[in-house]
Amino acid sequence: MSDQSPMLDLAHVDKHFGDLHVLRDVSLRVGQQEVVVVVGPSGSGKSTLCRTINGLETIDSGTISIAGVPLPVEGRPLARVRADVGMVFQSFNLFTHLSVLDNVLLAPTMVRGTKKPAARAVAMTLLERVGLADKAGCRPAQLSGGQQQRVAIARALAMHPKLMLFDEPTSALDPEMINEVLDVMTDLARDGMTMVVVTHEMGFARRAADRVVFMDRGRIVEESTPDHFFTNARTERARAFLDSVMSH
Repeated sequence: MSDQSPMLDLAHVDKHFGDLHVLRDVSLRVGQQEVVVVVGPSGSGKSTLCRTINGLETIDSGTISIAGVPLPVEGRPLARVRADVGMVFQSFNLFTHLSVLDNVLLAPTMVRGTKKPAARAVAMTLLERVGLADKAGCRPAQLSGGQQQRVAIARALAMHPKLMLFDEPTSALDPEMINEVLDVMTDLARDGMTMVVVTHEMGFARRAADRVVFMDRGRIVEESTPDHFFTNARTERARAFLDSVMSH
């Protein structure tokens, strides 16, 4: 990581759902233009971590800062910070009654106040980037799952985010559609987008991550470069996890 202040800084974050302690003293810094891939077994807290970063889940203790700004708890200050954080979910969350183009246009015009002609030009450029400019007039139901997820990525990028969060973006997709989404994400990483990616796709982690973070039972157990993590994981828990995912 460079000497610049981090794009994302979590310090001693704890989160409970009732009696369930889902994040335990989590500290993580993500540098500008860094790609951090978070892996671990189901129920280890990965998705909750993602959702706390943009305020979808509140934390019980600790601090979260984005681009040096502490994450506000609610209201307009939270909305302002959240506008700088793009999020792509497992389910595509597109508005089914709107065209692909209008899905991408909505947030820049409503939240940023961008004039429609300018927003439309950016939206078409982004749809071109994800390979879907020819689908601009379609409704989401007319697209495959992989295409819908690529629209969701374009929609997030339309806000010119400082940070992109991906929460299991390919887990709802058929196998043949996974690579078309991962290819778009790999291009984003190559272009210098700061990214936190929760995924089970180990090939993507190897290819695109600057750092792999392994979580288990709400804690960050280890973090290292992809080469080191996949060939020489330090902890027994991480080695057992890798054995289970690599054997399929």
